[in-house]
Amino acid sequence: MFHNKYGCLVTLSNNNRTAQRNQPSQEFNNGVVFSKDPLQVDQLFEVTIDKKINSWSGSIEIGVTTCDPNNLQIPASATDFRDGTWVLSGSCILVNGRSIVEDYGYDLDQLNEGDRVGVMCTSTGCLHFYVNGQDFGEASAGIPARVFAVVDMYGKCVQVTVTESVETRIISNEAINVSLAVQNNNHSDASALSSEERLSFHDRCGSLIKLSTDKRTAERRRPLDEFNNGVVMTQRPLRDNEMFEITLDRLVDKWSGSIEVGITTHNPNTMDFPATMTNMRSGTIMMSGCGILTNGKGTRREYGEYNLDELVEADRIGMMRKSNGFLHYYINGVDQGVAATRVPNVVFGVVDLYGMAVQVTIRDNFDEHTISRDCSVDFESRANSLFQQLSRMCITESVEGALPSPDLDSLLFHPHCGCHARVVDGGRAAIRPNAVVDFNNAVVLTNRTLRCNELFEIQIDKIIDKWAGSVEIGVTIHVPIDLDFPSTMTNLRSGTWMMTGNGVINNGTTVLEEYGQNLDRLKMGDKVGVMRKSDGTLHFYVNGVDQGTAAMDIPESVYGVIDLYGQAARAVIVEQSLGADRLAITNGSAASAAAREPPAVLSSSASSSSASSSSAMQLLFHSKHGSNARVTNGGLTASRPNAHGDFNDSIVMSSRPLRDGEVFEVMIEKMVERWSGSIEAGVTTIRPDDIEFPNTMTDIDYEMWMLSGSAIMEDGTTIRNGYACDLDTLTVGSRIGMARLGDGTLHYYVDGRDMGVACLDIPSGVYAVIDLYGQCAQVSVRSDNARVQPEVHARQPVEYDLQPPVSIVEEVTHKFSTCCGKNILLKNGDCTAIRSKSYNHGLLFSLQPMKLDEIFEVQIDSISRQWSGSMQIGVTTYAPQESMSRDILPASAAELAEVGSKVLWMISGAQVTKNNVPMCENYAPCLERLEAGARLGAMVASDGTLHLFLNKEDLGVAATNIPKKVHAVIDVFGSVDTVSVLSSSVAHIPLSFHAGAPLVQFHSQEVFEDEGDIDTKAHPLHEFSDKHGRYIRLSDNNRTATRVGSYNQAVVVSSKPLHRHQLFEVEICRVNPGWSSSLAIGLVGSQLETVPISAFSIKSSAWLVHGASVYHNGIKVKNNFGPNLDTLTSGRVGLLVDAQHCLHLFVNGVDHGEIATNIPLQPYIVIDLYGQCEQVTIVNEESKEGEAEEATLASHDYKEKADIESGA
Repeated sequence: MFHNKYGCLVTLSNNNRTAQRNQPSQEFNNGVVFSKDPLQVDQLFEVTIDKKINSWSGSIEIGVTTCDPNNLQIPASATDFRDGTWVLSGSCILVNGRSIVEDYGYDLDQLNEGDRVGVMCTSTGCLHFYVNGQDFGEASAGIPARVFAVVDMYGKCVQVTVTESVETRIISNEAINVSLAVQNNNHSDASALSSEERLSFHDRCGSLIKLSTDKRTAERRRPLDEFNNGVVMTQRPLRDNEMFEITLDRLVDKWSGSIEVGITTHNPNTMDFPATMTNMRSGTIMMSGCGILTNGKGTRREYGEYNLDELVEADRIGMMRKSNGFLHYYINGVDQGVAATRVPNVVFGVVDLYGMAVQVTIRDNFDEHTISRDCSVDFESRANSLFQQLSRMCITESVEGALPSPDLDSLLFHPHCGCHARVVDGGRAAIRPNAVVDFNNAVVLTNRTLRCNELFEIQIDKIIDKWAGSVEIGVTIHVPIDLDFPSTMTNLRSGTWMMTGNGVINNGTTVLEEYGQNLDRLKMGDKVGVMRKSDGTLHFYVNGVDQGTAAMDIPESVYGVIDLYGQAARAVIVEQSLGADRLAITNGSAASAAAREPPAVLSSSASSSSASSSSAMQLLFHSKHGSNARVTNGGLTASRPNAHGDFNDSIVMSSRPLRDGEVFEVMIEKMVERWSGSIEAGVTTIRPDDIEFPNTMTDIDYEMWMLSGSAIMEDGTTIRNGYACDLDTLTVGSRIGMARLGDGTLHYYVDGRDMGVACLDIPSGVYAVIDLYGQCAQVSVRSDNARVQPEVHARQPVEYDLQPPVSIVEEVTHKFSTCCGKNILLKNGDCTAIRSKSYNHGLLFSLQPMKLDEIFEVQIDSISRQWSGSMQIGVTTYAPQESMSRDILPASAAELAEVGSKVLWMISGAQVTKNNVPMCENYAPCLERLEAGARLGAMVASDGTLHLFLNKEDLGVAATNIPKKVHAVIDVFGSVDTVSVLSSSVAHIPLSFHAGAPLVQFHSQEVFEDEGDIDTKAHPLHEFSDKHGRYIRLSDNNRTATRVGSYNQAVVVSSKPLHRHQLFEVEICRVNPGWSSSLAIGLVGSQLETVPISAFSIKSSAWLVHGASVYHNGIKVKNNFGPNLDTLTSGRVGLLVDAQHCLHLFVNGVDHGEIATNIPLQPYIVIDLYGQCEQVTIVNEESKEGEAEEATLASHDYKEKADIESGA
């Protein structure tokens, strides 16, 4: 129960077990309560949240303190405690009010009514926090023996009650320890186990578990619909040297992953069962696949000789905690060795019926001495199970006859295929013989790689209606004879692109959700094909119709692949006629074509020659690398597996020296936010076999040239700062390359663009070096690494850019973020900020992080003399979120410094502060004396220093060591009530960009010839994107869109995102009454990768108005909204997003109200010229923007006034 000493607003009831904060709508703090007595060792003190309100930010806080409540002057909140106090606030651990862990376990601010939160101090002096019974691990160590629990009913949290079962849990745990001690003492004398001592499963288990056979059999219900929530535990702890063994009774071939087994210290009587045991973060050791996980983290990657995911029905899995504290696993009676040491004495056996595993039964095993007798594995049952699997893989050639020797030039199916598939008709057809019984394991590849622009097309000859899903088609880099065929091709995690349904999957991950016609709807006789074009793009074809670009940068050597999945039971290759270009390849390049054939159709000598040639040509990662790095995917991918635990020792090098002009390029595939710094890249003359890899490559002090951040380093010493490329700013998907040119210069390339000369006099024969440092966790070699021609490069260095070096310079005005103080009203396109009332709650942030050496400058527009104090300006590492509620932001900049672990530098009055601590006195003239018209600016220089500008005058260095990614912050405080942004950013906008173009693309002569055709006039404010529907034709500088055929496939998208208070309008120019319905207009949250047939096919962050209805992600959410767009034969239709992120519909200049709320920051307009609507033109909105903005603001002002008058 709670202590009689508590916060001044607290009332206790229910025998001091319930605490309530009084006046919760007026006060948010002074709600601190304590446990009545100091906590016992291993005692869980837990409370349930009874009531919450939404008036405030923040919520319950909990922890322990050495302070005795009887002698304490209780502070307003738990975070104000000092002298031996540990508190969990949100997701931060605070010790004596200072944050020591920023992101620990669960965020308490997200808890709801009915949730439970607890705290425990262990016998080892460690502090643990619990949420809904789940232990989130050690929060701190060295906790004194005598501490009181402390709970703060802060912010939203109004009432809590001590959980009644706390004392019961302690007693039950103590009883288990006593019982275990008795059992261990008598264990050596026991000759047999009674029925009560016999191992069985506990009554409490996962939500989908069904127990039977005296609780010795566990089954996961609905195994074809659910794959988790199948955790079961033993009814008592395991004894030393006692075998806990189960038999795998039943599997389903639908999911990936399978059974997981292990031990846990958690008592099933008190544990809240997780969806999977690997989610447990304390006291748990599990074997999953072929690895060992401790508290959810991998501790051994390869353990034993078996992979649990590959076990079959009737296999047995056992585990034993030996008397020396070692944990052993047994597969079919065979000891797999030590899996873990120092295992606690009290552990329960646990089984997770995950994925394929559906049912298990406990076997009787008594002690360690029975294992030798049990090691005579039941080979008969094991062999029978394996025989059943192998029998399904056998291909009886006599049924279909021997395959004739195909023509080497013919595109056929390869005879090596999935275990449920068979290749017939001389390689021209593939079937799934037992299609009524089997629906997968029918992957078939082509007998050779596809040529450029060669269509691999199949016709569906047989359909089985029993199953869902149908044929899947694509390409893969895997060779048929080397491939371990998966159950479905979409399970492959490397080098594979597949079309399935109407989506596109790359390496098992969906990259396009809405693409082309749905393959699941194909009928018998329909055709589907795939082609890799010469520009590296991948296209799919349905009944001869190109569905558009599905992927880019596809490697040159790929095999065609189909998956006879579900309904598709037979497919036949459609022979293609040879065009002139194909005939030239066939007749003139037979030797090169033969060299590309797989080993299955080449002689051994030819195969060896081809393989060695290919190996010599292709750049890969070397097999020797740093201790924390791993090279996979045939040398194409390098990663740092434990990226959250290690940040260095992950150096990788190229497999051979670079040739002059050869670009070694990698793409960043994975990053983690935990560390500072990122990828480092360079070259060295040291061979990989001769190097002893250091922690980081910049530690080597000879024959080494590296780019680290934006600094060029030679032999470990910085020789140049401020290079044009900063590697620390790259993100996932960015490409970084390097090349040593013939003139001895080293160049770097970012996304294909030459960043210029980095170093001179680089020797020839250097190896490329990549250091997977800090945030960068995985990269892959680009398979299309180009080679720069040195003789051309000497005349025109920029010809190797991905884009031609022609661009326009555009000034983009800085703006305020819409994440601002609750008293701030933004106007003038978010460039002017007005504090509408009071003297505070006027925080402002720059919309984007500040660029180095670029000033963010504002002007004071008006002064209100009734208040004292003045505005403050500075920078912060706090990142404003556009979707964040204004109520969350603190009232002033001084309070912002207390948010999490963010850092704030401010100029206030005449002094510079860092997190409210003065750093420099009398730095500037006192800002409180500024008048209207004064200008203030902040700038972060490239050397990491902060400068303040007053009326354009640099006042010098205000602070040093400023991080690169900071936002400007302004506190419109006191006498200053209106400010406007004056500064702008310079953006270089290329006039032409072709995604996926080869790295070496433009030659100097071509650049000069093309310059005459480039229109360098300023583009209009709005225009349509070049990505549009099939029947759209754009004209008038992309301002007019016309549908030239059919009634659909006419979607257009704006080329730029829509800014707040910016009205986008189109004029309906032409309608055709021969069709029904008309245009649809709306927004999408981001630029579309591919344009769908209909706007209603967009299923993510999409809002549409069609007729008189509103649709969200293709689903109707409003009826009878505004005028019916289907009745418009002319006039204007437009959209506007206001400062409150609300979307408005305008028809002929009239605002018809809010369509939707919570619109993303940078949405794009989407218009579907459907049915009657055949042509629209964008209306120049500059003259209308101010009018629409004022109308919307007036509407909001009216609503706020009405709310006030009605007492809201």
